[in-house]
Amino acid sequence: MTITRRLFIGGGICIGAGFAAPSAAITNPPVIPPIPQPPVAATKLPLPVSQALEALSKHNARIIHRDRIAVADYALHSAEARFYLVNVEAGQIEADYLVSHGRGSDPANTGYVERFSNRPGSYASSSGSFLTADTYYGKHGRSRRLHGLDPENNRAWDRAIVIHGADYVDRSMAELQGRVGRSLGCFAFEQDKISEILERLGPGRLLFSTK
Repeated sequence: MTITRRLFIGGGICIGAGFAAPSAAITNPPVIPPIPQPPVAATKLPLPVSQALEALSKHNARIIHRDRIAVADYALHSAEARFYLVNVEAGQIEADYLVSHGRGSDPANTGYVERFSNRPGSYASSSGSFLTADTYYGKHGRSRRLHGLDPENNRAWDRAIVIHGADYVDRSMAELQGRVGRSLGCFAFEQDKISEILERLGPGRLLFSTK
C-alpha cells in the first residue's frame, strides 16, 4: 500500500483529534467554598488576674510554686465570688469563692472595700502580693499564714493576716443580708470551703490582693 501525502496528513489530523478529544472532555471539579467557622472567642481574664500574673513575674524568685495563684478581686461586692484560683499555664480561673474583707476597709459595712491599710490595728485588708506559708491551728481552726512581699503589705505577718474559715462568710448570709461579714483584715472563707482552699493553695504560692 502506497501512503500518499494527502492520506498521511488526513490521518494525522484524525490521530491528533483522537488524542485531543478526551482532554477536551475533562472538566475541573467544582470549587466548594469552605464552610465558615464561628470565631473562637478569646478567654478574657479579669484585670486583677492580669495584674497578678505581672506580680508573679516580679516576685519570681520568692514564689516556689508558680502553676497556680490566687487573686482577691476587691473591686467586687462581698456577696460575689471574688476570690479566684488561677491555673497559670492554662490561663484560666479554676474556681472562685466568697471571701471577706477587713472591717477597717469598709467602716459603713456596705460590702465594698473603700480602702486598704498596712497599719497594725487598722483591721483593714491589705493590697499587694502575699506569699503563702505554713498552716497552723488557731481560734479559727486550720489556717494558713502569709508573708507580705510589697511595701503596702509587708506587716502582714506581724498583723496576723492569714487565710481561715469563718461562720460569717456564708452563701446563705450573702443572699439573705446582701453581703458577708467582715474580718479583722484576714482572708476569711466559708467553713465548708476552707479545707479545699488550703489544699489547693498550699505554701510557696502567690496570693494577690487588689481592687
